[in-house]
Amino acid sequence: MSEKDIQILRGLADQLAELSALPIQKVRKQQWFDLNARKVNKPMFLMGEFPWNEMNGDGELTLSCEDPFYQELELDIRRLLYRNKHINDDWVYEPVIYVPKVIRGLNQGLEIVEETISRDDGNVVQAHSYQCQIETMEDIAKIKVPDFIYDEEATNRREAMAKEALGGILKVVMDGPEFEYRPWDHFMEWIGPEVLYDKMLEDEDWIHALMRRTLDVHLETICKLRDMDLLNRQRQLVHCTGAWTDLLPEDPVKPELKDLWTYGMAQILYTVSPAMHNAYEFEYASEWYEKFGLGYYGCCEPLDDRMEYVKKIRGIHKISVSAWVKDFEGIAEAMEGKYVYSNKPAPAFVAAPTWNPATARKDLETRLNAAQKYNCPMEFTLKDISTICYQPQRLTEWSQIMREVIG
Repeated sequence: MSEKDIQILRGLADQLAELSALPIQKVRKQQWFDLNARKVNKPMFLMGEFPWNEMNGDGELTLSCEDPFYQELELDIRRLLYRNKHINDDWVYEPVIYVPKVIRGLNQGLEIVEETISRDDGNVVQAHSYQCQIETMEDIAKIKVPDFIYDEEATNRREAMAKEALGGILKVVMDGPEFEYRPWDHFMEWIGPEVLYDKMLEDEDWIHALMRRTLDVHLETICKLRDMDLLNRQRQLVHCTGAWTDLLPEDPVKPELKDLWTYGMAQILYTVSPAMHNAYEFEYASEWYEKFGLGYYGCCEPLDDRMEYVKKIRGIHKISVSAWVKDFEGIAEAMEGKYVYSNKPAPAFVAAPTWNPATARKDLETRLNAAQKYNCPMEFTLKDISTICYQPQRLTEWSQIMREVIG
């Protein structure tokens, strides 16, 4: 263990611990508790999925540690400190570091075969072209419960190194993988849109067999993770939104599914009819969500014309209101104040060649007014930020506008 690396990490950990001790953290956490209990109170907001490669103009994100694992810890802490200084959203800073347990082979039987194109070096947003691996009824059997391996020795080594480096300044929580329910994203990666759309039109039995197999594999896999005490313990985020809640038990020794948040989506299905979306997604999704404590549904797909089906999914607590929703008031009315109105403003406002704060403000005000008109608890999440044109101050300005809009 490098003494130099340890001193770097302890210096950063001291800053995070000091930040975590500020009174505002308790205030914010209670505000998230209220929101996630669906109380109509202060709207909350977060940002996520940053183009970090465009945000290090002053070197604040430059790594100094030499050990690869310590670089992981350093990166996590530096990003949190950067977030506090420049983003100023409603993140709750806590004296905790979540360290992934080492698990190998969690791939549901299929590896992704693809070609990618990147916008620029270091940007995780890419264009993908996938090779179709499932086309016949027999091919569906390729989807199977993964025979994954939990490397306890490597996990224990990471835990020991983290605790040594952080010196008790921050709590180290060894965490399982995030395992959500988004089968249609996987189908895009395993099959591709052309085959999927043809099958939806021409072979209903094939689609239902695909869905049944995939759901069963998901359920068996998550139960296997639970039985091995490998569930994801992270209690700060659910799909980039605030997950802080007092509706679920805090720090269970060995969490059950009912102790956890889950989330899912079916983004490709926004182009099909609400009835087809229901038959191929919503009717299956209930079997997943009903096993968990709280659920978040949706991502970029607009759901305003199919809320009658979304509301039938058992266990849904928050519903995504994406950038492509056409009727903000209609979806707010449909929620009846029973769900968190989870706004996802368009990241295009901060990604355009010319930054226009007035346009961003108008979008936020429209969303706010729609949710308030129908007495919905609400949050805002700016995510999927592919670029900010190497102008990180745009995010700072967006945050300031957001604060002014919500008051």
